[in-house]
Amino acid sequence: MSDQPFDPSTLDGGNARRGLMLVLSSPSGAGKTTLSRRLLAEDPDLIMSVSVTTRPMRPGEQEGIDYNFIDGTDFDLMVNRRQLLEHAKVFDHYYGTPVDPVEAALAAGHDVLFDIDWQGAQQLKQAKGADLASIFILPPSTKELEQRLKSRAQDSGEVVARRMSKAGDEISRWSDYDYIIVNHDVEDALAELRAILTAERLKRARQTYLVNFVKRLQDGQ
Repeated sequence: MSDQPFDPSTLDGGNARRGLMLVLSSPSGAGKTTLSRRLLAEDPDLIMSVSVTTRPMRPGEQEGIDYNFIDGTDFDLMVNRRQLLEHAKVFDHYYGTPVDPVEAALAAGHDVLFDIDWQGAQQLKQAKGADLASIFILPPSTKELEQRLKSRAQDSGEVVARRMSKAGDEISRWSDYDYIIVNHDVEDALAELRAILTAERLKRARQTYLVNFVKRLQDGQ
């Protein structure tokens, strides 16, 4: 028996599977950005979808890494040219997912992580449902959610109040998602997120090498 791990991508000189779109949504402050960053840091086979947005850059953000920052005119052009898989208005600013980078990543067998709201998730499901697995992150309580928003110190009291007033509507969308994680503890939530990603990668329809592989087994090879 070989000591080398099985690599199905060597069977046909191509990709072992088609990539998947892993969508994370939550009300602001529930932890999806923290979980996204942790998962990306430990999983080299996962890449982040970089959205375009019309909102100003925040301290610490980088162009092309956190977002691609564009003006309203360029955003409208992308919408009109159907260059966005999804787009939505969130707190007076527009966000969208460019089509071409996502299509290229999936075809190359890469998994793409999306940190988007429920509006974007619905549009992605309509456009690319077979490639998508969606996860909603819930806070343990509304009190804890408010405390997390305040502790970030990124937003004014008025913005925190707006985010809390919107949280109820966002939470009401939980049943539209494939998986639910209640983020009591970030380590436990991350372990659940890893398990979901592993299971989704193993789905039969995504393992494109299997048809030829099983045929070889049936042929006695």
